[in-house]
Amino acid sequence: MVWLAGIIHRVYDEDESNGALDWQRARVLSDLSFLTFILTSVERHVYIGICSGRVMKSQYEFRDPIHGFILVNGWEKSVIDHPAFQRLRRIRQLGWTDYVYPSATHSRFEHSLGVMHVAGRIFDALRDRVKRQLEDWLSYDEAGFLRDRQILRFAALLHDVGHPPFSHASEDLFQKRYSHEDYSAAIIRNTLKEAIEGDPANRNYNIQADDIADLLLGGIPKTSVLRLFWRSLVAGNLDADRADYLLRDSYCTGTAYGRYDLERLVRTITVALDREGNPVLAVEEGGAHAAEGLVVARYFMFTQVYFHKTRRAFDYHYLKAMKEILGGKFPAPTSERNLKEYLKWDDWEVRKRLGDKGGEHGKRLLDRNHYRCVFETTEAPSLRELDKLDQVASKLGRRLKYRDKAEKSWYKPNKDEILVVRQIGSQQEVRPLSAMSSVIRGLKPVDQQRLYVERGDCERSLGIVESFVKGKEARK
Repeated sequence: MVWLAGIIHRVYDEDESNGALDWQRARVLSDLSFLTFILTSVERHVYIGICSGRVMKSQYEFRDPIHGFILVNGWEKSVIDHPAFQRLRRIRQLGWTDYVYPSATHSRFEHSLGVMHVAGRIFDALRDRVKRQLEDWLSYDEAGFLRDRQILRFAALLHDVGHPPFSHASEDLFQKRYSHEDYSAAIIRNTLKEAIEGDPANRNYNIQADDIADLLLGGIPKTSVLRLFWRSLVAGNLDADRADYLLRDSYCTGTAYGRYDLERLVRTITVALDREGNPVLAVEEGGAHAAEGLVVARYFMFTQVYFHKTRRAFDYHYLKAMKEILGGKFPAPTSERNLKEYLKWDDWEVRKRLGDKGGEHGKRLLDRNHYRCVFETTEAPSLRELDKLDQVASKLGRRLKYRDKAEKSWYKPNKDEILVVRQIGSQQEVRPLSAMSSVIRGLKPVDQQRLYVERGDCERSLGIVESFVKGKEARK
């Protein structure tokens, strides 16, 4: 059916007054008593069933504060309705951030819908802008576009389905070799397999759960190694995940740090060839400042929200409490039994156990009695600053309860960087964004460190820090 969908999806004409099908153009279908096919456009993905001259639509809408209406088809809706995905409603996007920014109560559920929406928009924009190149480079026909679009939308929708309670705050409780992406892939291959493969709409696609999991993890799809470049729309410096969470987290925290020009980015995203001749995602030169805004927005959100000193304290207390509650680590994603046990864990389940099983740190979370920061370095500390931090830590002695480090760099300028395509006459030049932007070149990885003490020791500890700093200045 997919090849036929490719032929007729351009036949469909929606009359502005009543949305009727232009039957003159669709007369090729008149001899069929029943036909199901899939229509795609930039703004919607609609099932059309033609049965005895009747047209039946299956389309669902989610009203969203970031993207307006998010449209899904019936197949996607059945996956969204699965308990494994509904669990994301009970997992906060930003963990305990609402203890600092009270309105940051949004969940992984709406974020996942947003990522699917943005990924679909970018796919459609690329298909419209560089369709001929994609056909040449990747041997696409219309059916190939439709199938890969659906795989990408599912991968974007399900990229976080394996997240633990309170999002990233729990990831240290995974067994060492696993990440939340490994759990997501395992859930797709097992728990969600029937919902994906068994839906009647899949007769037109023959999509396997492995196709989606492979794209998510960066494995080699059975269809074509080259089509793996779509993965950069789910995990990369120019991905739909980042495009959604920056805007959504900024909106829900009530800050302006994560805002950037998504519309301009979508309109200028393109495909280029890297040095090995493989297709890669890039932006046109006219979108370089929009890409620059994306990077800067992430920097601001990291420093002002994600690595906020008080928010980080709650992450520490939560991790300690969860170790008490679990008595170890989360089960590995290696069997259906383990996945079933893992999927029982969400924010609601954790909150039920904090008081009686979370120990001292569980009580601290419930009472909002967190450790206090008494000393911190700059965002990119020198060796002298780090040495001073060590000396302050030594002076604090047993009062020191927690030393935090910004170990995960928010942006790696020399790895998987955003590429920009410049048109020079009839030739194209592909350059990294940092080579064109002095702003990006000037950004450094954040390696800030902080020292925390008990609330009751805060005043005394601040006095120790002040005396030490004054003594250092007097000896200069």
